[in-house]
Amino acid sequence: MQVKIAVFGRKLTIERVKQLIEDMEKVEILPMIYSKTEEVPALFDQVFQCDVYLFTEAIAYLHVKDKIEKKRLPAIQVDFDSYMITAALYRLNTDLNTPVRRFAIDVLEDRFIKGVIDELHFEQDSIHTFIHNKFEAPEVDKLLAYYERLWKEDKIDYVLTTINEIKQQLTEKDIPASTMHPPDINITKAIKKAIALAQLRQSQNTQVVFGYVKIKDFDNITDPDTNYRMDLLEKLKRILTRFTARTDTTLIQSNDHTFNIIGTDKVLYHLKNHYREFPLLQEMKSTIKLPIYLGFGLGLNAKNAAENAEIALDSCKRSEHSICYIVNERQETIGPIGIRKEIDTSSLYQALIHQAKLNNELSYNFIDFITERNNEPFSTNDVATFYQVTKRSAERTVNKLLTGNVIKVSGEERPYSKGRPRKLFTLDQ
Repeated sequence: MQVKIAVFGRKLTIERVKQLIEDMEKVEILPMIYSKTEEVPALFDQVFQCDVYLFTEAIAYLHVKDKIEKKRLPAIQVDFDSYMITAALYRLNTDLNTPVRRFAIDVLEDRFIKGVIDELHFEQDSIHTFIHNKFEAPEVDKLLAYYERLWKEDKIDYVLTTINEIKQQLTEKDIPASTMHPPDINITKAIKKAIALAQLRQSQNTQVVFGYVKIKDFDNITDPDTNYRMDLLEKLKRILTRFTARTDTTLIQSNDHTFNIIGTDKVLYHLKNHYREFPLLQEMKSTIKLPIYLGFGLGLNAKNAAENAEIALDSCKRSEHSICYIVNERQETIGPIGIRKEIDTSSLYQALIHQAKLNNELSYNFIDFITERNNEPFSTNDVATFYQVTKRSAERTVNKLLTGNVIKVSGEERPYSKGRPRKLFTLDQ
């Protein structure tokens, strides 16, 4: 399956992207090269027949953000994070041979620079930070004036900026400055995300599953062993690598210590069949020995699935223990997964026999079905799959359960982009 990615970036960055995809099969890039970020909207309008848009600079993305969201186009940005800032500082200190302790910087979120300040033991007052508006294209004149003022007031010795035009103008004014460039690891991760997103979009009529996995309060973990946190991530990555191999999913590690899982039918089937006992969660609990949060989102496209996964992850944050939630395409929360719900099987059996008029075999089978699913919502299709019968036969059973007030309609699901939504049912208890 060929994937075509429109890559927006400066000439040197595009050359790096070309080198990084050399060993990737069936990946083609459409290079959209600019020297000024204000050129991006015109370049964007020239792109046709690509599977996904990749922006190597977050600032460039902001110039076309409204167009992308209005048209609901698939887009990925190279991560701007603490690692990128640290790498830029390392290159700067190496080139100058003198540690820079007073500088100004522009970032998208202050949490990135805060992490660097703490890690490298900078004095808080020696760093001056300009926070970009994440929803609008940057005001270059305003940012330039900010840096000039700090220089004239002798508050900084250097400027690190995300915008090349700013760097050029500062250099012309004899103000030392350089541009931060995304490290190869960030570019590679963005390419993999773009490929995964494109492949999912090419799979028509398929529900997308997006997952977030992270260790609770990872940034606050302290231990005399400096390798302790890295060892934790490696253990978690090994567990998730085995899981993704079993479920035909893509695993991507973010730089904020979060893992992303992206998949379709096979992982969805796995989740639906492990509501009561979730082996992945149990393995992580026994190996990591720290609370793990898993949030899975379902959607008809990757964007919606990722948004729903964030909702699921937020639900996890209310717990002090390892926990997993799923949020479906209607933003209904399922879970917690892997924790047994108490089901009164004796009363349920009586209702199946006397109210729904099912025979013994069907009654016991339905009890097994509802127990394995941990009393989470189910569809007629789920009943047909479990009983290994036709959909019509499953519908007859469901109708008996409804007529006998054993189950009730609890919602709907839309697993395909076309066709009617399926009704979902739960026990009427």
